[in-house]
Amino acid sequence: MKKIIILASVALILNSCVVSTAAKVVKGAVNVSYKAVKGTVNGISWAVSKAKGKIDEDRVDGTWKVVGAYKGSFEDFTNDQNPESSFTSDCAEGFDQIIFKAKKSKFKQVHCSAEKEDWVKYSMEFGKNPVTKEKENYIEYNSNNYISVIDVNNKTMVLEGNLMPKLAFSGAKLYLLEKVK
Repeated sequence: MKKIIILASVALILNSCVVSTAAKVVKGAVNVSYKAVKGTVNGISWAVSKAKGKIDEDRVDGTWKVVGAYKGSFEDFTNDQNPESSFTSDCAEGFDQIIFKAKKSKFKQVHCSAEKEDWVKYSMEFGKNPVTKEKENYIEYNSNNYISVIDVNNKTMVLEGNLMPKLAFSGAKLYLLEKVK
């Protein structure tokens, strides 16, 4: 009789553990799928996570077209249930872009593809960002300006900081860029 009670108790405990674990897995899968669909701009996904570890500077090399801007920080974005991109280009022809030349460690922001801006020297670092106080990849330019590099892949890049002053006045801090060439 005692063996039956013990076996029933053990079965009940194991069953509740399995149900609890299964519920967590389902909830986790729902959260992951929600974040994966969590905002798309012109077919380009905002579903990014902060890079873990150092990003190779060569990955930022090239011309990047600004396709989205979020009013808030990356942390605000990850906690937002319904993030919306607030970026609208006022370029009749061309597009807002950033051109990085990694070998020379310089970049320039170009409004409407006009290319009349000056090149700015930068240094890409991995460490404690003086602005966010977090260990991350960041770009330092003009000795005290910082842009966090959230993530970069062969198609998109997400940057956080005062990237485009004209949008920063409206509160934009997080930028989605698409690789042009």
